[in-house]
Amino acid sequence: MDSEIAGLEHKLATLLADYNRLRAENSSLRREVLRVQEQSRALADKVATASSRLDLLLRRLPESTG
Repeated sequence: MDSEIAGLEHKLATLLADYNRLRAENSSLRREVLRVQEQSRALADKVATASSRLDLLLRRLPESTG
């Protein structure tokens, strides 16, 4: 009986350690996702700005007659 309780205590300790490790990893991954999403938004803004500038430059080019 004592060995069964000791085995259960060991399993519970392992389970709690895994739970805490996974919670910390999940928290870290959530922060990473937020960072990547912000980076993606910033890059999308840069692309939109570059696209607008390019459109403006293209409109300023004289039309070629050929």
